[in-house]
Amino acid sequence: MSLNFRAFVASISAAATLAVAGPALADDHMNPMVGGAKMYESKPIAANASAAPNLTTLVAAVKAAGLVETLSGPGPFTVFAPTNDAFDKLPAGTVETLVKPENKETLTKILTCHVASGVITAENIVATIEKGKGMAKIETLGGCELTATMKDGMVMLTAPKGDVATVETADVRQSNGMVHVISTVMLPKM
Repeated sequence: MSLNFRAFVASISAAATLAVAGPALADDHMNPMVGGAKMYESKPIAANASAAPNLTTLVAAVKAAGLVETLSGPGPFTVFAPTNDAFDKLPAGTVETLVKPENKETLTKILTCHVASGVITAENIVATIEKGKGMAKIETLGGCELTATMKDGMVMLTAPKGDVATVETADVRQSNGMVHVISTVMLPKM
């Protein structure tokens, strides 16, 4: 990605942090760290994501799509959060094009294909995979159907276009849901 886009991402991340981060409350659950940053069960998805240095591209995209308020709301939501490295796998210029105002609808569709209603834990996903003879279907708010499978003890997600992601960090509890950090952007069929 270009240096200018990285600067844009950093400025959006800082703004999102200020907009959604409230005071940290004591947590009674040990959440995994994301990108080396502590995640607080007492904070909403948008606030925690904005604190993770490996989710800055996602945070910038969420801001560009106008979804910060939604992901700060009551939910509950489960977000499959692609890392910066996941966005870097997209063809050159893709992210820069998607965050333009004229592409807000397409960006929103892509992002909401990473969000499911309710709280879905890794344990829920694995149990459903086992009951489903090796696979589970996850319906997203963007109308995408993600297929969850297991490979070498890891949960894998397959997008409608066939992209496959590994769940890198599971069960990051939020005040309004759950986040699972993933290695690939889940692209819908457009």
